[in-house]
Amino acid sequence: MTQAYRKKREAFIAAVPKAELHLHIEGSLEPQMMFALANRNGVQLPYDSVEAISAAYQFANLQEFLDLYYLGMQVLIEEQDFYDLTIAYLDRVHRDNVRHAEIFFDPQGHTERGIPFGRVISGILRALDDGQQRFGISSKLIMCFLRHLSEESAFATLAEAEPWLERIAGVGLDSSEVGHPPEKFARVFAKCRDRGLRLVAHAGEEGPPDYVWQALDTLRIDRIDHGNRALEDKALIKRIVDDGYTLTLCPLSNLKLCVINDIAKSPVKTMLDQGVKATVNSDDPSYFGGYINDNYHAVANALDLTIEEIATLAVNSFEGSFLDADEVAERRAEIDQLVKQSAGY
Repeated sequence: MTQAYRKKREAFIAAVPKAELHLHIEGSLEPQMMFALANRNGVQLPYDSVEAISAAYQFANLQEFLDLYYLGMQVLIEEQDFYDLTIAYLDRVHRDNVRHAEIFFDPQGHTERGIPFGRVISGILRALDDGQQRFGISSKLIMCFLRHLSEESAFATLAEAEPWLERIAGVGLDSSEVGHPPEKFARVFAKCRDRGLRLVAHAGEEGPPDYVWQALDTLRIDRIDHGNRALEDKALIKRIVDDGYTLTLCPLSNLKLCVINDIAKSPVKTMLDQGVKATVNSDDPSYFGGYINDNYHAVANALDLTIEEIATLAVNSFEGSFLDADEVAERRAEIDQLVKQSAGY
């Protein structure tokens, strides 16, 4: 691949519209904001500077990351904190040409600290509304259940969400995967489905392929978050391809959490080659060293992706979203036009 092509590819990544489908809003808490909010709210952190916080962002596995992730949450107390966090993310990804974001939030991580559910969601929703006006970024909000907690806790969270369900597009399942299979949450996911909510779940990041099967067959999800280990099961990949499931891959997250030991081991290209509707996302960008374009550039360089493959990733991001068909078609046409321009047609 020539240097000229690489430059063209870089320009295409910058220009192509994208949807981000795997983003934990609490995971966009930058060290500078964590430190500032700790000071604003009188929260004592075990770090005396922004630099000390940044130095702590090194992890050997998912659990080590989660320990710091939940520690960082402690600075989020007032509605304005949740607004500031969310609008900062939207401002940042506007520069990466994100047009649509489907954002996870973890209410149990806050309500367990005594922060009212309404305070959390009100700040996030106000920012999402402002982000639409200021940046033209449409959004959907996905409420995640913490899988290391009980299903009863998930049911209680769903009850707390009742007044806001018209503004919540779906529910997800995140946190510590190993030892907490999707089937643990079968009843609450069934209730959410009955309420008309869309369903997603983290599966196959560190957990086995069986967790992906459970997410598909027991939870009956609409979209798979991560799903890396599905590649270990040919029948599972066939099922995913045949039924058209979208996978929300997070390359830099996988590298930072030692799911892979080299970005060249990212499953993005393998999945594309096998017909999987793979997408590229940032997961927890402040902790994992990159927002969405950083992830696109990382896999493009490591895997020698073509412009057409990058376009496929971008198209998949809209087709795998919960946007209506007209909006998806509009974005696909825009991406197709950019591919033609890049090819010189």
